[in-house]
Amino acid sequence: MSSFHAIVYGRLIDALVVARKSANLTQAELGERIGARQTFVSKIELGERRLDVAEFIKVSRAIGADPHKLIREAESEAPGSGPNR
Repeated sequence: MSSFHAIVYGRLIDALVVARKSANLTQAELGERIGARQTFVSKIELGERRLDVAEFIKVSRAIGADPHKLIREAESEAPGSGPNR
C-alpha cells in the first residue's frame, strides 16, 4: 500500500474512533449495532483488520457519522492530496 493510501486509511480509522467516542459508544455497543463482536471493532481500531468500503459505511452510519464527510476530511488532510498529487 502506498504511503498516501496508508495515511488516508489511518485518518479514516482515527476519525471512526473519535466519532465512536463522541457518540459515547463502547466497542461492544458498536459491535452490537453492526452485528459483530467487540473484538472485531477492536481489531479495526488497532489496525489489525482492514475495513472494506461497505463495512466502513456500515460502521460510520452505526456511529451516526457521515461516511462521505469522513472520507473527504481524511483525504484533504493527507499530504499530497491536493489537485497536483
